[in-house]
Amino acid sequence: MNPLMMTVLALSLFSGTMITLSSTSWLMAWMGLEINTMAIIPIIARKHHPRATEAATKYFLIQAPAAATILFCAIANAWITGQWEINQMSMNLPTALILISLAMKMGMAPVHSWLPDVLQGLDLMTALALSTWQKLAPLSILVQLHSTHSSLLVIMGMLSILMGGWGGLNQTQTRKILAYSSITHMGWMLLILQFMPNLTLLAFVIYVLMTSSLFMILNQNNALSINKLPILSTYSPILCTLMPLILLSLGGLPPFTGFIPKWLIIKELSHLGLTGLAVTSAIGGLLSLYFYLRLSYVSSMTMSPGSTLTPASWRPTVNSTPTMLKITIILSIMMLPLTPLITASLM
Repeated sequence: MNPLMMTVLALSLFSGTMITLSSTSWLMAWMGLEINTMAIIPIIARKHHPRATEAATKYFLIQAPAAATILFCAIANAWITGQWEINQMSMNLPTALILISLAMKMGMAPVHSWLPDVLQGLDLMTALALSTWQKLAPLSILVQLHSTHSSLLVIMGMLSILMGGWGGLNQTQTRKILAYSSITHMGWMLLILQFMPNLTLLAFVIYVLMTSSLFMILNQNNALSINKLPILSTYSPILCTLMPLILLSLGGLPPFTGFIPKWLIIKELSHLGLTGLAVTSAIGGLLSLYFYLRLSYVSSMTMSPGSTLTPASWRPTVNSTPTMLKITIILSIMMLPLTPLITASLM
């Protein structure tokens, strides 16, 4: 793609998200979502590959009805109540439809089945943008709507945790595994959204750090499937050592950064007397922990059948690690000692 056109699309993507983030009116928020969608579709299809074209078509066919439903429900609410403000939704049915449409845009259960297929047709860096940046605008609207339909939010959050963990168990493609990982993490955020929105934003920031680290490691080694993970040690021994730590952090195991949001979410649910919900979500998290452990085992404890102990002439002797990747890896692994400071800032 022409660099100038890529720059225009990236600026449009940024502008659309910023418009939604700064909007309190449904019309402006919807406009930002549409600018965002229209900017990401050419980026998805830029490879001119049948899989990329299929992914762009599926993404458009999912986003279009979701956006139309959001606009229709906002107009219906404004027609009856005379209010265009996002936090002035007073009708139950339009609000429920908007929540489901936003969940569809983010790829959350029970309207999540499109996300793994779309991510499978993308390159890793575009898949990273779709898994992180594209969820920011819909999440900002959900934060403003968190006080409505609490039961629906809890149901969608729990379904996302269970379906994300269950769907990733038998996957062999890294992009599909990370898609189901995204579904699971968004479920944790939605589960606590109505009780503590600040904790949802913290969980999203930590999720972005961990997912960015893993996507960049896979992209640097072009590891699109589990079969390519055993040769990571040949090309990048240091990254091969750090990758299991990032995966364990994504699984929410101490003493890594990913333990912070799950610990705080379970603690908050327990303090609210929702012990059953906390226990169910923790057990559901074990499903996703299984495929994280499987990726850790394959990447660090197995060797490729065709690998040799001596480097061949075509193998690069120096594999430099980008500075951004170094920063995200450190933050993804070593932020647990800052938990008291983070907890104090949330109160």
